[in-house]
Amino acid sequence: MSQLNAVAPVSVVIPAFRAKATIAEAIGSVAGQTLLPLEVIVVDDGSKDGTGDFVKELALRYDRDWLKVLELRGNQGAASARNAGWSAARGEFIAFLDADDRWHPNKIEYQYEYMRTHPDVALCGHDYCIAPDSETDLNLAHPALDEHIRPLRLLLFNPLVTPSVMVRASVPFRFMPGKRHTDDHLLWMEIALSGLHVVKLSAPLALISKALYGAGGLSSQMWAMEKGELHNYWHLKTTGMIGLPAAIGLMAFSLAKYVRRLLIVAFRRAASLVRGDIHATLQ
Repeated sequence: MSQLNAVAPVSVVIPAFRAKATIAEAIGSVAGQTLLPLEVIVVDDGSKDGTGDFVKELALRYDRDWLKVLELRGNQGAASARNAGWSAARGEFIAFLDADDRWHPNKIEYQYEYMRTHPDVALCGHDYCIAPDSETDLNLAHPALDEHIRPLRLLLFNPLVTPSVMVRASVPFRFMPGKRHTDDHLLWMEIALSGLHVVKLSAPLALISKALYGAGGLSSQMWAMEKGELHNYWHLKTTGMIGLPAAIGLMAFSLAKYVRRLLIVAFRRAASLVRGDIHATLQ
């Protein structure tokens, strides 16, 4: 059911670092929602390319109380930027979007309605598509199915991308300040391990600009991400959320996944080189 011009008690938080080239499209995908969020908070994370001023100019196209800009002193990382936006938010729910991604027009409507009718759910994510081509569209060909994500699954894998997540603002956890890699996965695990319910919807409501690993940007820093994941498990052990045997087992499993990723990326690069050589030979 479309709710055009209606407003949901959702605050959208967008961390932005040198995002002048992509931020307008991300904000546009929020402004085009069938159910508008209460506000959009862009957190300029120490950009020096004019991102903050550019978003302030964009705000003139919208209600100034709807699109807001927070400016951090220096680059503090997406985790700290998201926390700053979360702290300033007025909504009952927080939805996260990255500055180079965008949403399906029904994202807020679908997800907010689910959260509203399932008060036991603390965090809700959904499916996504990976598409560097901005012309790629999202297809909602079937009704969304909900899947309860158990803590063990979250410990082994991260099935939720940050631009898919909507969380209740009252959740007593935050991203680890200053953490640069896998900070989102740590937060999801803390929420689930505390006994709160985590759910994933099957609908692909987000368009992600790059592959989750082996591509450009932060995702290419594979060893840094691996160290971040290992740190997550040790942090959960030190805070008493998991025991030492579980932490050691999870860290070993994480290292095995890391080696597998390295092999996959190496295979893709080798295959690309072979294709290039064949193409050059045929010319």
